Amino acid sequence: MSSKGTLIVISGPSGSGKGTVVKSLMEMMPDLGFSVSATTRAPREGEVDGRDYFFISRDDFEEMIEDGDILEYTTYCGNYYGTPKKEAERITGEGRDLILEIEVDGASQVKKKFPGAVTVMLIPPSLSVLEERLRGRGTESDEVIKKRLERACEEIKLAYDYDYVVVNENGGVEACARKIKRIINAERSRSARMTETVDNFINR
Repeated sequence: MSSKGTLIVISGPSGSGKGTVVKSLMEMMPDLGFSVSATTRAPREGEVDGRDYFFISRDDFEEMIEDGDILEYTTYCGNYYGTPKKEAERITGEGRDLILEIEVDGASQVKKKFPGAVTVMLIPPSLSVLEERLRGRGTESDEVIKKRLERACEEIKLAYDYDYVVVNENGGVEACARKIKRIINAERSRSARMTETVDNFINR
């Protein structure tokens, strides 16, 4: 296998269940690395700094962008979201595959910088289900929910730019995570990622 880990990008519209699916996936595949994203939005109830996100100020985030310390970033509903570059490089440098749970805009940035990245778009089974999930949070106004639904439709149009699309059915988190697990295992066996193993035979 390659001595350097692979970037595995999981993204999708707000309400697609990225966080819950990734948590289930990490339980199934504890060898995976996970890079915590940074954001300028306020923490939601129950979220912990350094576990769910690095919650930082807008000034600090913009300084990180200027210094090249953000691998990818996007703005959403007036807030920045992004991946600290050093943390991603540390994990892949250890030879571990790295899960990036990021926004759709960020996924395209990663793919441009790292063509070998594996991209997975997570989508809900329908727009009506997505609306139910967003309203079920009970944390956002009708206006914000409307904007999120409009944004979701625009983001899902980009699904054809991804390597894989996985539907997160209601009540199907574990099944969804298992699908992504199979994708990751298949990608690990690509010939391009097995060069060191093959070369060990050729160069004996």
